[in-house]
Amino acid sequence: MVSGICRIYFGFNQQYGDPGVRRICLIRKYCSVKFSVITFALALVSCGPQVPQSLVTIADARSSPAQYIDTGIAGDSVGDILVFDQPLLDNNKQTIGTNSGTCIRTRIAHSFQCQWTLTFASKTASTGSIQVAGREYDHGISTISIIGGTGIYSGISGEMQSSKNNDGSFTQRLRYTIKQ
Repeated sequence: MVSGICRIYFGFNQQYGDPGVRRICLIRKYCSVKFSVITFALALVSCGPQVPQSLVTIADARSSPAQYIDTGIAGDSVGDILVFDQPLLDNNKQTIGTNSGTCIRTRIAHSFQCQWTLTFASKTASTGSIQVAGREYDHGISTISIIGGTGIYSGISGEMQSSKNNDGSFTQRLRYTIKQ
């Protein structure tokens, strides 16, 4: 019934100032407000709360170290590239996928600009991938943006902290939400 009244309003010409038109205009305004409130409520329900989640993975650089490509001056120089495709492990050191990507040296003896993908094997409960990008420091903890995902990680956003372990592996702590 409400949508019918709104349709009738659109059929009238307001410029003649007919009192009936004014009444319908008031009803139309009521309809707009009512529809706006309903639309807002539906948007809230459909979005739902985004629950923060966390995941810890280990990039096994021990068994498959990054390949260093020296592109400029011999030794560590701006523009040098690291390429890697390493096993991705869980906290129990079980393989759950791969950790693959590239890094370009941007500051000598300081940091690389990197992009890589954590791909989860289909045999795990976490089927999909997570893409990250940002500055990886030579020492200490690097905080890197989660820029996207596929599968169950589609709609992901957040950040990952990467730190090199004493054994040559890297612990990656991800804190994220997934947009529903």
